[in-house]
Amino acid sequence: MEFYCSDFEGKDKIVDFIKQYNSGVDEEKSITYTDYVGLMMSSVTTIINAISYILIAFVAISLVVSSIMIGIITYISVLERTKEIGILRSIGASKKDISRVFNETVIVGFVAGIIGILVTLLLNIPINIIVEHLTDIAGISALPPAGGAILVIISVVLTLIAGLIPSSVAAKKDPVEALRSE
Repeated sequence: MEFYCSDFEGKDKIVDFIKQYNSGVDEEKSITYTDYVGLMMSSVTTIINAISYILIAFVAISLVVSSIMIGIITYISVLERTKEIGILRSIGASKKDISRVFNETVIVGFVAGIIGILVTLLLNIPINIIVEHLTDIAGISALPPAGGAILVIISVVLTLIAGLIPSSVAAKKDPVEALRSE
């Protein structure tokens, strides 16, 4: 026997009825059923979750790589500004002051986060147009304001962490050695 429902409420009522019937009869007289829509939905959900985990892994890898690159760029900046570090230290700048000079990565992280959010918002427009044209589903691609703010904060924190090591290296340089370099 096959039942076809016009909506999910009807399907739920049939499933509840079958469960209620099965609770009062022997196993031989119980009704077994297969919910093909439920099976398909669980398969689709599993596939979407797998794709989401893969995308999260790619994002995590890109965050690690970008943090390493920011650290390398900041370290190169330290090497190029060694003489400046020596001059600052010789006129009385503390190690903390030198460290602050190279924590410019916070600004870089903030600007990069804002640019990323703006690019995402601009890309949402054509993505929504294409998806709506192909599937008649409107507004599927969106960036919530709280999500955007969290992404900017993550960008700032990651760049701050990536800039801490080179800035501490710069602060520990001996002023005399720094002045001799170049």
